Amino acid sequence: MKIMKKKILISAYSLGLGGIEKALVNLLCMMDKDRYDITLVLEKKEGLFLEKVPEEIKIVEYKVCDDKNILLRKIKNRIHLLQWKKEHHNRYDFAISFTTYSRPGARIALNASSNNALWIHNNYEEIYNRNEEKMRQFFRTVKAWKFSHLVFVSNDNKEALCKYFKEFRDKSIVCNNIIDYKSMKEEGKEKINLTKETVTFLNVGRHEEHQKRLSRIINASERLKKEGYHFKVWFVGDGIDNFKYRSMVAKKKLEDTILFLGSQKNPFPYYNKCDAVLLSSKYEGYPVVFVEAMVMNKPLVTTKVSDYQEVEKGYGIVVSNSLGGIYQGMKNFLDSGYKIKKKFDPKKFNDEIMKKLDLLIAGEKK
Repeated sequence: MKIMKKKILISAYSLGLGGIEKALVNLLCMMDKDRYDITLVLEKKEGLFLEKVPEEIKIVEYKVCDDKNILLRKIKNRIHLLQWKKEHHNRYDFAISFTTYSRPGARIALNASSNNALWIHNNYEEIYNRNEEKMRQFFRTVKAWKFSHLVFVSNDNKEALCKYFKEFRDKSIVCNNIIDYKSMKEEGKEKINLTKETVTFLNVGRHEEHQKRLSRIINASERLKKEGYHFKVWFVGDGIDNFKYRSMVAKKKLEDTILFLGSQKNPFPYYNKCDAVLLSSKYEGYPVVFVEAMVMNKPLVTTKVSDYQEVEKGYGIVVSNSLGGIYQGMKNFLDSGYKIKKKFDPKKFNDEIMKKLDLLIAGEKK
């Protein structure tokens, strides 16, 4: 007997290089295509991760008009939305707005199914500096109150937001981002033209100071170098503050210590070669590098960001959320190293996430 597939719609902005996009592609790859008929709706059908979307998934582009004439833009976008609603209203069993900040994505998901969820990937308390009115205004724009479920990728972020919006609590769950651990390990075998000469730290992520605070790593490296330590730092990533960071490194004469490797579609060979993964962020939703480091069996040196308690269980060194903390963590690793104390089980990690997702699709929260 043929099983009737459930129809799932997932909306997002694009599939450019980034943590949210990587998490989305992993989810698309891992969902059971025999049980679910999946449609992915993108505002921009572009990005390095497009080629990684399984061929069974239908990709639709929902283009937003960006005409300079504000009135004309609003009229065109309104007409487009009304047409979309007419064609897709309640045609799906479950709908996800995966890119939290996408207003069109939220409207698409809300219209597609009465059983729907808004994914919340970041720490909005930190983003809006604990300004409740600004947070409220943001979540009004994505119609958070209308969603059946709010899905947080970390418990810390859920608690931070529900502290301000108690009405969110009953519809909120924590469901981490799924990981394609088999591909990670396989891609890690790729050869790279880079020689590791000494103890090497790896940072993977967006180059943006407000959140990522890579200046902490640069300043800590300067101090450690002056104290006579020999080591390397590899920066894999790019972003709005890349030039600023490169200028800092040049000014401090750290070009022989800190190497900028740019954005890499496959960062896992760098995980394989490094000695420790370094995270200097002020805040995170849930750091993808946590599970990537655990899968690749590399210790972490991290500031106290969301769910840092997982690292404390035996996966690395947790330090205060400051420049001094990063300096001390790097120094401790250079002095004594770190031996991972607990084996990470990625299959169990994924199975627990998929159970939660299956319940959501079935219309249940727990």
